[in-house]
Amino acid sequence: MAPYEALFGRPCRSPVCCVEVGDGSFLGPELVQETTEKVVIIRDRLRIAQSRQKSYADRRCRALEFSLGDLVFLKVSPMKGVARFGRKKRKLAPRFIGPFEITERIGKVAYGLALPPRLSAIHDVFHVSMLRRCLRDETQAVDCTEVQLRPNVTYVETPVRIVDSIVKQLRRAEIPLVKVQWNHQDEREATWELE
Repeated sequence: MAPYEALFGRPCRSPVCCVEVGDGSFLGPELVQETTEKVVIIRDRLRIAQSRQKSYADRRCRALEFSLGDLVFLKVSPMKGVARFGRKKRKLAPRFIGPFEITERIGKVAYGLALPPRLSAIHDVFHVSMLRRCLRDETQAVDCTEVQLRPNVTYVETPVRIVDSIVKQLRRAEIPLVKVQWNHQDEREATWELE
């Protein structure tokens, strides 16, 4: 019997059994036939909805696999105002921390990471959805010998040459601007400055 019938001692009236006033009520085989047709329709619609949602999810899904020794970033929880891994989440806070080295593979979708001692309170096994591959692009690396760092870990940018100049027209003023190329940067990263 149905849970409703066990609890209340009478059979549950389903929407297929509800009839308008004045209509004859369903009896015996007609009720069973109508109910089975409705169940078949509901199952078909559920199957269609599930396949549509699966196709949406499969389009965005990427098969990620890492090997031992790879470097990965760890996703930080994006909840507002919640501290995760010692950082308070705000709008411009980083979404990933790391990179960390993969030390072991547990099953198909879980990986063990080598976390630093400051994160020792966190379990070191994470699902693959929490990880992002750390791509090392050697062309983006800045050689430390050409940048002279100060004790407070800053350095001085000096202009190398003026690439372009324009006069910007406002309603009542004209502002002369120059495009300046800085040392340690190429011409694509030149900025517009006041003359």
